[in-house]
Formats: sequence, structure tokens, C-alpha cells
Amino acid sequence: MASKGIRIAIDRGGTFTDAWAEIPGREEHVVFKTLSVCPDEYDDAPTECIRQILEIATGTSIPRGSQLDLEPIESIRMGTTVATNALLERKGDRVAFLTTKGFRDILLIGNQTRPDLFDLSVRRLEQLYETVVEVDERITIESFSEDPDPKPIDVESDPALVMGQTGEVVRIMRKPDLDAVRSDLEALKAQGFENVAIGFMHSYAYPEHELCVKSLAEEMGFKVSASSVLQSMAKFVPRSQSAVADAYLTPMTYAYLESFRKGFKGQLEDESANKLLICQSDGGLTSWRRFTGLRGVLSGPAGGVVGLSRTCYHPSDGTPVLGFDMGGTSTDVARYSGALEHIFESTIAEVTIQTPQLDINTVAAGGGSVLSWENGLLKVGPESAGANPGPACYGKGGPLTVTDANFLLGRIIPDFFPRRLDLDIVKAKFAALTETVNKEKDGQGELFTPESLALGFLSIANATMTRPIRTLSEGRGYGAASHNLGCFGGAGGQHAVFIARDLGIKQAILPRYSSILSAYGMALADVVVENQEPATLIFSENVLDELTARLNALSSRGAEGLGAQGFGAESIEHECFLNMRYQGSDTSLMIPLPENMADFGAAFTSRHSQEFGFSQSRDILIDDIRVRSVGKSRVLNISNPFEGLKKYKADSLTPIPTPIFRRNIFFDKHGWTQTSVYQLNTLNPGTHVPGPAMIIDKTQTIVVDHASKAVILPEHVILEVWKSEQQNVTSQTVDPVQLSVFGHRFMTVAEQMGHTMEKTSISVNIKERLDYSCAVFSADGGLVANAPHVPSHLGSMSTAIAYQAQLYKAGELKPGDVIISNHPQAGGTHLPDITTITPVFDDEENPKEILFFVANRGHHADIGGIVPGSMPPNSTELWQEGAAIESFKMIKEGVFDEEGLIHHLYDVPASYPGCSGTRTLNENIADLKAAVASNKKGIELIRALIEEFSWPVVQLYMHAIQDNAAQSVRELLKSFATSSNVLEATEYNDDGIPFKLKVTIDKESGEAVFDFTGTGLEHSGNLNAPPTCTYSVIMYCLRSMISADIPLNQGCLRPIKVICPENTILSPSPTAATVGCTTETSQKVADLILRAFSAAAASQGTMNNLSFGCGGTDPVTGEVTKGFGYYETICGGAGAGPGWHGASAVHTHMTNTRITDPEILEKRYPVILHEFSIRKGSGGPGLYRGGDGCIRDMEFRVPLQVSVLTDRRVTAPYGLEGGEDGQRGQNVWVRKDPVTGATRQVSLGPRKTSHFGAGDRVIILTPGGGGYGAAGPSEGKLIEPRGVRSLMTNGSLGTRHSIAAGN
Repeated sequence: MASKGIRIAIDRGGTFTDAWAEIPGREEHVVFKTLSVCPDEYDDAPTECIRQILEIATGTSIPRGSQLDLEPIESIRMGTTVATNALLERKGDRVAFLTTKGFRDILLIGNQTRPDLFDLSVRRLEQLYETVVEVDERITIESFSEDPDPKPIDVESDPALVMGQTGEVVRIMRKPDLDAVRSDLEALKAQGFENVAIGFMHSYAYPEHELCVKSLAEEMGFKVSASSVLQSMAKFVPRSQSAVADAYLTPMTYAYLESFRKGFKGQLEDESANKLLICQSDGGLTSWRRFTGLRGVLSGPAGGVVGLSRTCYHPSDGTPVLGFDMGGTSTDVARYSGALEHIFESTIAEVTIQTPQLDINTVAAGGGSVLSWENGLLKVGPESAGANPGPACYGKGGPLTVTDANFLLGRIIPDFFPRRLDLDIVKAKFAALTETVNKEKDGQGELFTPESLALGFLSIANATMTRPIRTLSEGRGYGAASHNLGCFGGAGGQHAVFIARDLGIKQAILPRYSSILSAYGMALADVVVENQEPATLIFSENVLDELTARLNALSSRGAEGLGAQGFGAESIEHECFLNMRYQGSDTSLMIPLPENMADFGAAFTSRHSQEFGFSQSRDILIDDIRVRSVGKSRVLNISNPFEGLKKYKADSLTPIPTPIFRRNIFFDKHGWTQTSVYQLNTLNPGTHVPGPAMIIDKTQTIVVDHASKAVILPEHVILEVWKSEQQNVTSQTVDPVQLSVFGHRFMTVAEQMGHTMEKTSISVNIKERLDYSCAVFSADGGLVANAPHVPSHLGSMSTAIAYQAQLYKAGELKPGDVIISNHPQAGGTHLPDITTITPVFDDEENPKEILFFVANRGHHADIGGIVPGSMPPNSTELWQEGAAIESFKMIKEGVFDEEGLIHHLYDVPASYPGCSGTRTLNENIADLKAAVASNKKGIELIRALIEEFSWPVVQLYMHAIQDNAAQSVRELLKSFATSSNVLEATEYNDDGIPFKLKVTIDKESGEAVFDFTGTGLEHSGNLNAPPTCTYSVIMYCLRSMISADIPLNQGCLRPIKVICPENTILSPSPTAATVGCTTETSQKVADLILRAFSAAAASQGTMNNLSFGCGGTDPVTGEVTKGFGYYETICGGAGAGPGWHGASAVHTHMTNTRITDPEILEKRYPVILHEFSIRKGSGGPGLYRGGDGCIRDMEFRVPLQVSVLTDRRVTAPYGLEGGEDGQRGQNVWVRKDPVTGATRQVSLGPRKTSHFGAGDRVIILTPGGGGYGAAGPSEGKLIEPRGVRSLMTNGSLGTRHSIAAGN
């Protein structure tokens, strides 16, 4: 590396570019900000920063535009938003995507989920590629991991078999025809394409096909991004998406760097070539030559996390830190506890990428978050004013924002803000909003003043930001209060005390350069080279030698890469990892090398137990081998803040200087207060600044309230935060501020229950497909807050709670009792969905009343019955579908009744003819224990709320949040009653059973009767739906028709009266089969309701259930054989509506579960997925077109039992307002005739179970959505989308969970 010289670090953000520099011989570091875009003064902000630094260092004037001499510079470390902005704004280069034949639409389909559960238009951002070329090549994995009787494979036995680089045997089905590929590439070149991305099935295991095409394309002059080269990990969709993203972003990134380096003498082609280092998303630096767009998406935020780790944590103290980086439009949240936490898959701007990146979770809340009043709720974000027009105080016509609230309350000093601010506009806008709120809140509580309203908005903003912080920490088993809070970013200091107090954190740390910590973090970062390769190994002593050899080989590659950047062997360290998981699970953990290689297994087991609360007696698999090679940079000395605190512990050791001035600042409970304002550089180390106070410097403001103080250290400001006494909130009247705050707090409870459920469960259905929901209920069973993943759980759970509350008489339920139930007559739906219910009492020792319930519902893989998976398409009686439990105290006063549970899940269902007990008993028990842990978490969090606010206050807001939702639904219904107060619709299922609905709305009260009289008799099969299922659908539809975000709770149903005549398909007899209720009948009812309201044309109207498997109990002999089972639901077309085209190939309405990645499907099961594509033209024509369904073509390699449970194969999805129907679906069996050997295509009909032979295929053609409006010469004008959909936009939380805005 270069000798000691000037070190420069720069973070180019969207609004400002931050610069830091260390100049030899100069005691103080150089720190400043410039505008990122300022064309009147300079062309490029980072170049301008370097010019200014060189002027300071040399003491000479350097004209703008002249080439800069890098001789005195040791290194330039830079983060850039070029790739990030191109991704967010969809402004990358043109890309053609080359993929395996049959998968042209795989990236559009993705995992088939919709981004926003309640957005009927299912708006998605456009794809990054412009065109697709299908290459007729194919390989597959010869074995399958779920094989109950695996046998060795002789690679020499078949010329089509080869050994893949993972150690798996690969079957080459078709090699690519390179002449045909050349022709396709020539056509692309003629169309002007220069960039291609390649993603072939299973190229992680056998990359030769990709590499051949890559070589050909490069020979023809294309820039190529091949998925197997970029990140050789299994999962076809994210790996291919990563290749496309790289091809889309890298040319623009290179173009910027090419332009940037022209500003220097030698243009970085001489001895200065290694001086420019770019920060990657994983927090490591790399040479500008090696930098790619894919690895730079989180370039700037990654620097902030590195800065956090080096300045706010010290091993001698060991307290983990939660990073809180609050900016203008968003807030970044991260956690550090001694090692950087990496993830390898995340979704950013609806693009799932597979590359090493720090676990940074971005929350759509910041200084620019818009303040609003909607449906009786004060809201903060997720919409943002952005840089233009910006907050109202910018004077450019922008809306009121969090920045304006801080400004009005005196927490921003205009003279220290980087631009002119207009206080008069802010006062006028707040006065107008205050008048509106006071008028519309109908005299509830005290009237607002502009100041109290602004303060209320800040409280809501803090609740919005603490919600995901709690989930990041407590949802993973780490109490938020056991952390320090590391605050940085331009707005972090204004909120630090309040965020820390809300989280129960006693200490907030602001490093010296907190406002430019991303840039400073880059100065502290190391140069990193990542090398990773896939593996398919079972961990044991037998593979230790192979692992050692492969880790050494990767280390050598890393050393070579660092050597090329100027590092000697003495400054290189290697961090070795294995990506490990249990057999049968998709949840992998990246495990660092323990002291002894043989201890990798124990390290994985220990980490798994810590993260998820359990271990398993299964084989441990190794999916990937990784080496992170680190080139250690010259160390910057950073003082230890915890040692500093000890040194300056006593008060008054250092006198407090005279404040630079005093000003009025508005504080809660104190109002306008004369407050001392200090300049940070005038405060000596050891100074204790009691609140209220403000500490400012050129780039930030730190607010210290009455219940906190600031301790000044050489390189840090420590905020000591005292916990406030019990909140002084009245229990007599509802305050709109507290209503919004409690809405967030209740949802936090439900979300953390969900994280606990996911973390401690073991089944694929719950842990990975996320087929569960968690909720909090009032004592009468009313839903207070629900964190839904599956819409069919929305309203039905409350019926289950109310049933149990009424079933047990006073005194029959005791503290420590936990009930399970799944019977349709007890509020259940189909039997695999088991509800776990825990009552919570006023006093554990002397209980007098139940205060509330917590509960969750999860879909179990098997609970017995006539077929594996407990989802038989041919059932006619409830007992054929498995265990049916009305009410069972699984835990009695804290004692787990395992014997009774086994009786209900195994013995009882096995007593029926042709039926088995549960085939997954151990998994059932483990998942139910996880459900109990989830409820326990909910109880703990609500008890903390009660301790903070008192039970009368919590109870008041439990009901108030329901009242608010009820009023929102009333207003919706009134709007529909303006033209007619009676709405009617009729639908039919494929068996000809009518579904009739008459909605009668009271125009004055906004109440409505949903009358299903005229609906047909109960179904002879299993499509019967208990009334609780209908409640869920009504709640979903009403919530989807309300354009604003409202709390999702029992209040949504309060204005609704439902009439379901008994002995109909919507109110069947107690023993009727119901397995299709949530998957098929619920979809029919959703289309029925939306048709009555003319809200949208029909969506596909089915979940297209496909299952296959083998083994279980033979119904004739009773013999039990080992086997396996697989179940999926398949996407289709969404209905069009007034102002939008229907989305294609997406899950609609009552489900949003994921589909298994094609490579994982073929690795686990004996199938070949020949095609998964969009069924072009299957959506109904109209002014707005219906979405297209999809084609899923699957071949079975061994004999299996295959079942389909579907609808819309006879009746078509309706069009609306002149739009035409979508096409019906079709289920096709492609089979060899057992007599003639000829290939036949046979229709399976809507519901069928059949025995398929080896080589047989099932082709599912899913229905399209209906069109809306009569087709004309041109398409209809599209309405604007309804804003930001989710608070979480990336990171581990954003990947697996959507936190719905406003809920």
C-alpha cells in the first residue's frame, strides 16, 4: 500500500456529499458537506471535495476543472449512490436476459407474492431487462434430498451424467446450440443491445452452459453478467435477478468512474491506480477496477454501519449497539455485537439480489416524512416530500414534514441549517391543520395547539421508527433495552433521546462525526475480497480434509486479489465460513470457522439454538464455502467511549461553559422553555450538560430534554437517558396522538409475536412459507392488532377466540392455560390451520378477570386423514381431513399435556377407516411449542405496555383503535350508498353452486347488511366454508377498497351484519368437509363481494392447489412406508379495475404465500419443472386488461400420487363494466398409455387425485383475470399508485416481512 499521506473518505448521497480527510501534520481532521448536485459551480461533487482538501493540505489555490495531482494522497475511499439511484429510479442500461427455455417470465413471476396485501391493482415496478431470449439448454440434479431410500449414483453408468462443482450428480438433458444462440445474439446486437445477463437453471452446480454462452457473447462484443460467476449459490430467481441487476447497473457505474478518474493526472492508470477504493454493500472496500453495480447498491449505508461498529462498540464493554441513521427520506437500522452481520439475499426496490451485504434495514421514515390527518388518525409517512419540493419550510410549496415539526418547536436553528428556512409558512400550515383536526375530532380530549400537534407528530414519528428497531432486536431474541443506541445521520441527534427512551435504552452514543459517519466509516473500513463456491456436503469427520483444502484454495484466491491491490501477505487476514442448514430446512446460517475445524457442527448447533430456540437430530448440510479475505489498512486511533465514561463519571469535574445563546424550545409537559444552546467544539471532555439543552455544530443538532443529560468525551457525545415514570395519559378520553402511537405499539406486539413464531418453529410451512398469523384480542375476542401474512386468517381468528371465551365459564380458565382449536364450528377454517390461544389475567396469583387474549394460527404440514398433507381433494366428510379439535387445554396451569396432545393428533384421527394419525407428530409438537412461545412474547410486551401506561389506558385504546377502523368502514360504505344503497351480485363455482349476495347500506349510519340468502346448499365434497371464513373475506375486501391505510382489526366488521343461512356452502353442518374453504371458496366470496361493489373484475378465483407425494399408511394393508409430500399454490391473473390493468402471474386476494424456487424444487423432489411462464392472452380484454394466468409444466421422475384442488375450470373469471371474461384454467395430465405406449393428454378436471407414473407430467394452466370497461381504440388512462407501500424496504426484515404502512 502507499506510504502515509492524505487519507480521504467521501460518501456521495442523494442531497449532500460528505467528506472527511486526515492530513499529515494537521491535528484536526477535515470535515465538510457539499451539495451532491451543483452544476453552476462544479461538475462532480466528490471531485470537488478532493480539490478542496488538496487546497487545504497544500495551502495553494487549485482552479476548478484542472486535473488533480494524487501524489500526496495515500487513499481515496468512496461510497456512491449511482447504482442505488439507478435501481430506485429504473434508469440503468438496456439489458437482454438469456435464460433456460420455459422460464422467460421467471423474474416477473418471482416468488408470486404481491408487494401490498391490500392493493387490488397489484402495482409492481417495471423489470430491469428489456427483452428475453430463451436458450434451449437444460440440466437437472439427478438425486433428490427428500428420497426416503437414497442409493448411490454411478456417474459412469450414463454419458448424460456428470459430477457438478457442488458434489452433486448432474444430468445434462440438452446442451445449448451455440449456432442458434449466435443468431439470437446477432438479432440483439441489431436492436442496439450491448449488455446481456445470463441465468440458466442449476448453473451454480454446473456452470459450463452459462460459461459457453458468456464466452460467445463476449467474443461478439457484449458486456456479460453471468449468474454463476457473480454468486454461485442455489436459487434460480435471485441469482438470475442478480445477473440482470449487475448488467443493468454496472455500465452506468463504470461510466461514472471513467468520468471521475479523468479529473486526475494519470487518470488512475499510473502508480496511483490502487489509491481509489470503493465501498461495497458488504462494508468492505475494493479497487475501482473490481467494483460492480451489483455490489454497490448499499455502498453508502454500509460505510455507516462500519463506522458504527468502530466508534460505538468496544470489546472491553461488549454492549451490543443498535444503529439509528436518520436521514431525510428514510432511516437505516442495523445491529452490531462484535461482528458485522451479513445477509446474502435481500429485496431492494422489488429486485431480489443475491450478493454479500450488511444487514441494513431501511425504514421509510425520516425528516421528510409527510404529516397528515386521515380517517381520524394522525399519520407520519411513509410518503416523503423528497428533496423537491422538500419540507414546507423550504418555501417551495412542500407539505408539512417531520423537519417542519422540529422547526416549529425550536429544535432547528436556521442560522445553522445548510439552507434558508421559512418559519412563517410552517406556522401557517400548522395553524390550518390544527384547526382541521380540532374540528374533525368531535370534541374528543383537549384541543390541539399548533405546538402540541407538532409534538404529537414527533411522538408518532418516533413510534414509527422504533417499531422496526424493536423487531430487529427483540424479534431475534435480543431485548432492545440491553443495547446502546448508536445515532448518526443528519437528523439522528434531534430524536436520539426520545428513540432511546421509547426503546428502554439508557445510553445513546453519538460519535464525533455522527453526521458524516458513512464517510468516516469508509476511512475505517478494510479492503475485502470475497470468494465463495457452492457445496453439497453432509458435515462429518469424513469431509474435514476436503473442507480444509477448499478453504485454503479460496484463501489463496483472496490473497491473489488483495496482492493485485498492493497488499503484502503480512497485512492479509482470512475469515472462513460455512453456510450450513439442517436437512429438510431452507434456513441456513453462515458459521465462522471455530478454533478447530471439527467443531463446525457444534458451532452450527449452538448458533441455531441461540437464534431459533431449538436444535434437531438431523444431518447438517453445507451449502456454500466462503472466505472473506481482508487487507488491513493503516489503523485510525479511536478512543474507547466506555473508558472515557469511567474517567469522567463524576459530575462537575469540568465546568460548563457559557452557552452561545438561549432560545425557546417546546418540550412535552414543559411547553416553551428557555434552553441553553452550546457549540460542540466549545465543550471540553468531561463536561456534563444537563437537559434541557441543545448542542450544535456545523452539521448536526443534538436535543437534550429534561430527563437526560449529555456527557462530552474526546470523540463522542454520550446521552444518558432516564426512564420516565408511568405515562400520564388519561383513560377517560381518546387522544389522536396516543391513538396513532398505540396503533404502532399494538402492531409491534403482533409483529414480534410473528418473529418469535418464525424463529422457534421448525416446519417449512411456518418457518419458510410464512403460513401463519399472530394477533392480540380484547377479552370479548375482538381483534385489536393482527400481523397478517395470510388474508384468510384476518377475521376468522376472532371468532375462534370468542368461541373459547364463551365456552369456558368463569373460573374454568386459569393463568398458565393454553388452548388449541381447529374445528370449523369453533371458529376454525380448514383443519391444518391450528389456533393456539392464551388468556391473560389481571393477576396471576389471584385472577379475577381476563384482560385480553393473544393467539396465533399456523398451517401444519400434516394432522392425519386419508392423504399425506391433510389436504385431500376428494374428501367428503370432515374426519377424512385429519384431527378436528373443538377445544383442548394443551397446557393446564403451566403443565404441558403431551399425552393428551398425542391422543388428539394421532390416536383420534387414526381411529377412522382409511385414515392415519398425523404423519409429522414431532414437527407438530415443536411448532405448537413455538406457538406457545409466540403467545408468551405477546403477553410480555402487552404487560410492559400496561406497566408504562396503566391497564385502563391500554384498555381504552384497545377499543378506540377498533372504533377508528369501524368509522373508516362506515365512511367507505356511505360513499358506495350515494348512487344506490342496495348492491347485489351472483357467482357460481365449477359445480354449479350459486353464491348470492345482497348488500344493503344505511346511508345515514354507514352500516350494512351482507345477506348471502340464496347461496346454494352445502357441497358434497370439501368446498364448504364455515361463516368465520366469510368474515375474513369481508374484512379483506373492505380493507382493500379503502384507499387510505387504516388499523386492521375487529372494528372493520362492526358496521357489518352478516346473514348466512344454515346448511349452505357458507354455513355447512358440523361434520361437512372443509379443506377447500380457505383455498377455493374464500376466493369465490372475494370475487362475489368485489363484483357487488363494482370494485374490480374477477381475479383467477382459485389458489390452484397442487400436491404430490408417496408413503404413509396403506388403506388396505395398514402398512406404513416412508415417503414425502409436497404442496404448493400457484399464481394466476388479477382482475382489472377502474384505472388499472390486472397484474399477471401473481397471488390474489385470500393468499399471498410464496412458491418454491425452481432449483430448490428439483433439488428436493423427483420432478423436472419444464415451464413456469405467463399464459399470454389469458386475461380478459377491456379498456383495462385482465392479468394473465401462468403455465406450470412439471414432470415426475418416479411414480407418485398427485392431487389438484382448483376452481375456475368451468366458470370463467368475470369481466366488469363491459370488460370481457378471463380465460378458464385447465389441469392436464400428460401420460403414456399403459397399453399402447402412446402419449395422451387427459383433462383432470377441477379436483382430482391420481397415481402418476414415471415420466408423466401435469400441466396447470391457471385462469386469467377479468377485464374492466369496454375495449376501445386505445387503452384506459392509468391512475397514480397510492404511494409507498411499506415501511420496510430492504434488509432481513424487508425480505421476509412487510410492515404495512399505517397498520
